[in-house]
Parts: sequence; C-alpha cells; structure tokens
Amino acid sequence: MSEELVLKNLKDMDTGELTSLCSSLRGEILSATKSNGGHLSSNLGIVETTVALHKVFSFPEDKIIFDVGHQCYAHKILSGRGDFSAIRTMGGMSGFPDPDESEYDAFGTGHAGTSIAAALGLCAARDKRGEDFAVIAVVGDGAFSNGLNLEALTVSEKKPKNLIVILNDNGMSISKNKNGLYRSLSKSTIKEGYVKSKKAIKRIFGNSFITKFFKGIRNFFRRIINKDDFFYGFGFKYVGVVDGNDLTKLLPILERVKTFAKDKAVLLHVSTVKGKGMTDAENRADEFHGVGKEYKVKTGGFACAVGETLVDIIGKDDKVVAITAGMKDGTGLKKVEESFPNNFYDVGIAEEYAVTFAAGLSKGGLKPVVAIYSTFMQRAYDELIHDVCMQNLPVVFCLDRAGFVGEDGKTHQGLFDLSFSLSIPNLTVLAPNGKKELKDALFLALSLSSPVLIRYPKDCGEECCDSISEKPFAVVKDVDDYDTTLIAVGPRMKKIALSVAEKDGKIRVVSARRLKPVDSGFISSLKPGTTVITLEENAVIGGFGAYLSGFLRDKKIKLFSFGAKDGFVPHGTVKEQIESSGITAENIEKTVNSAR
Repeated sequence: MSEELVLKNLKDMDTGELTSLCSSLRGEILSATKSNGGHLSSNLGIVETTVALHKVFSFPEDKIIFDVGHQCYAHKILSGRGDFSAIRTMGGMSGFPDPDESEYDAFGTGHAGTSIAAALGLCAARDKRGEDFAVIAVVGDGAFSNGLNLEALTVSEKKPKNLIVILNDNGMSISKNKNGLYRSLSKSTIKEGYVKSKKAIKRIFGNSFITKFFKGIRNFFRRIINKDDFFYGFGFKYVGVVDGNDLTKLLPILERVKTFAKDKAVLLHVSTVKGKGMTDAENRADEFHGVGKEYKVKTGGFACAVGETLVDIIGKDDKVVAITAGMKDGTGLKKVEESFPNNFYDVGIAEEYAVTFAAGLSKGGLKPVVAIYSTFMQRAYDELIHDVCMQNLPVVFCLDRAGFVGEDGKTHQGLFDLSFSLSIPNLTVLAPNGKKELKDALFLALSLSSPVLIRYPKDCGEECCDSISEKPFAVVKDVDDYDTTLIAVGPRMKKIALSVAEKDGKIRVVSARRLKPVDSGFISSLKPGTTVITLEENAVIGGFGAYLSGFLRDKKIKLFSFGAKDGFVPHGTVKEQIESSGITAENIEKTVNSAR
C-alpha cells in the first residue's frame, strides 16, 4: 500500500472505500506477522478505529498516543513510513510507536499506562505555547486500569480542552479481563436526550445565569440517574459504548466527539473484537496476542517449566500461590490457574500492585510467587525495595524474558534487572540455565525465609549436573593450568563461553547460577594474577561484572566484562543484538590474548 494512496486519498474516501481499505490493512498486517511474528490479535481488532481516526483528524498536526503501543500497526501503514513487510526486523520499522522513526508517533510507548499522563503533558505544553491541536490517547488491551492511567485520570477534576481518550475495550488484557473497572465501564452509555437538552438550554437562554441554573439542575439529576458516569467528576464528557469495528456508526460519533472536545475533554468508549478478521485469532485472542513466524504460538521453554513446577509444588503445599500481571500465558501460570484456581491471582496490567499484594500475602502467612517479564518488573522497582526487601519478606520473583528479547526491541529488552536487583539488600538473585535448574531454583527460593529473584531468558539451554545450592558457581569446563576464567550468566552466554574455551587450552568456563550472595568459596579459589571475564545479558553498567569487581579488588585479578552497551538496543534477532553489543567469540578471544 503506497504512502501516496493513503495520505492523499483517505480523506476523500467514502465509507465503502474505507471498508475496503480496512480489508487491505488487515491483509498487510497478516502478511507481515506471518513473516516476522508480532502482535496480531490487538492489531486486527483496532483497524476500523484507526482508519476512522485518520479520516477525522489530521496527523501529525494532531497528536496520537497508543497505549499499549503494540496496537499501532494500522497507524504505521497509514502514516506511510516505508516497507511494512520488514517490521520488527533489524533496520526495519519497530513494532511499537517510536518518535525517532516518524513524526506521526507523538510519544514512544511499549509499556501500558503511559498515554493519559503523556497526553495531559502534551496538552499543558500546547496550551502554554498558544497552539491548537487535538491530543488523542488510544487505550486498549487492559492498559486503562494500569495505576499510572488511573493517577492521570484522578489527579484533577478539570481536564484540558481538545483532549480525547479512546478506550478500546476488547474485553482483554493479554488474557481476558476480569477487572472490576472494565465490567462497570461496559455497562455505561450516553443518553442522546442529555446532549439535546444541553444544546436546547444554551440556544434558548444563551450564557446567562438561567443557563447555569438549569445546567446545575440537569447535572444533579444526571449524577443520580447515571451512576456509572463517574468520568464526569474527572473532567470528561463520557461517550459510549460505540462499535469500534463499524465505520458507519463510528465515523459520525467521532466527528461529534471532535466537536465536543473543543469545549470539554471527551472519553470515547469503543467496543472492538480482538483478532477480528482471523477466525483463530478471534476464538483464541489470548494465544494469538503475540505470535511467531507462520502465526505459531510457541510453547515450552522456561515459562512451561515454571508452570509445571508450581503445579507440582502447590499440589504438596497449599500455601504457595502464583501471581501474574495480565500475562498468565506468557509466564506459564495458566497451568496453575487450570489446576489450582484458588492459588492463582491475575491482577491485570498492574505490576506495582502485584508486588505489594504479594508482600501482603507473605505477611499473611502464604508463599507468593510473582511471575513478571523483566522489562515490566522495572515499573515495580520501588515496591520491590520498600514493600518486600526492606521487610525481608519471603516473596519469589520469576523474571521471564531476561536479557535480549529480539524483535520486540528496546521497549522490552530485559537488560536492567541485574543492575537494579544486585544492589538491593536481603535479595537473593538466581540465574538458571535450563528447566532442571529452574525447578531447583524455585525449590530453593521457597525454602528460604527472604526474598528471591530468579531471572531467565525465554528459551532454555543446557544445564549443569550440580544443584545451585551446592555449587552456585559451577565449573562446566575445567582446566588445571588455567590463566583465564570465563564466568557466564545464563544459557546463551554459557554457550558463547564454551565456544571460546574449545579453542584454547588455558580457559575454563564457569556458570554463575546464584549471583547474590556471591559464591565466596569460588572467589577465594581464584589464582592471583589470572584473568576473569564475565559474560551477561544485562547492561554492563551496574551489572554482574561490576558487582563482582568489588569482590576481586584485593585478589590481583584482571577483570573484563561483556554485556549490553550504554544505549537502548533496537529490534532484531537475539543473535544480531548479542553481536551488535560486541559479545562475540572473536572479541572475547582478543580480550583473552591482550590480557596475557
């Protein structure tokens, strides 16, 4: 689909032509996702709403913020920014909004909850500068109930004009929404009579005190009759529920909303079908939320091991409970829900709440296990320190997708959890290589009376024979007369380390499975004058190598660290990301030789 066709002709298209355009957009989304993987269900569901927005508003003069950003595919195509078929590949466009990629992306969003706060900031800056454009926040996939969005909603009873919040309600986060707020919103609607009465009063009495009097009476009864319309108290005119997949209904409503918003901020509640246009995606929207190439829904890996192990543990200990923040499939906890629903909690996209909720569960005598992606755990950093570790509560954190994540790119890289976790007192940090070590780590974590963080990538690797508790630092390739020790964190780094050691008879390889507390016995055994090289899927700054340096300072050991550079790693394959960070056998060999 050419940029010229879309940008020049969309405004002139009638409803029938726009409907055909929607079909073409779905075709492009399906084709690109089949080739590259990506977020499928959410993008198929929001096509008509995106087309309607581009029809009614003028981007990039008007500003649009997608929350969560993964529902932006149709917007990317309509804003004509190159070859969409290369999305999520190195050098191609990102799978998330990125202002560096296009002026049509008003704000970078990869995590949920940012849109309304960012939109309010854009509106405040716009008004202070005397500018005049609409700011639209499109909130979907359960992001509306995220704490940051709720803070933005409730911070003031007055909202700026020309602000429109569109709630894309598809009944899902990644999995099906069970949130009380969404259930309440789905019952809300606007009465046509209310709109007509407001216009009639103003038409007859103008801006006189009589108009204000009648408005006050009208609003009083409105609050009594329409109890669900609590958005009025937050400074919004609420409009909904509108079929977001029906252009004949949506377009005229959106035109009215555009006009309404010039006088008062509007929240437009649209209902869409997640996965629309693809039968499998509609029927199994949660499974087709994010897919691999050929629409494959990948199973197995560490997430599978987490689910299987917890089912086994809970079957023997009913005090163990599992918590997810809207991602039971991705974290493996769906198996726990199916086997032990009373030991499972899905709190929706609310990581901060998940962590403090777990702290409360622990205080109450239960044994909580919180499974969250590494990138999303960043949002609960304060809760991890203040609510769990400061009180030394035995809460277990399973951080999936730690390290390089591939095609999701910079918004989802799990490259910072070691930097923020290794500095926290009372916290034990584990890094298993495979399923057996993951199970070992879970059993160990639940046996301790203090907080534990277990981090691992998506896919499993080969593991050691010894248990983590027996040998936190396991020698996986030993050499008697060594001059260099490669200490690897995680399965990918261990594989690279072994490939280097195969060619050099003076290199031994160690797998670090318990990073904190450090294996003091192993540190004591290091030969003075030798070289230690750490390999990790984490930022070098503040990472495991930096942490280890404090223990080697007086050992006359030469230390070098390989990890992610000081910058945000863009999308591409995991292999490309590792190589672009300089973590290659060739570079490690050069470092070894230069240190000798």
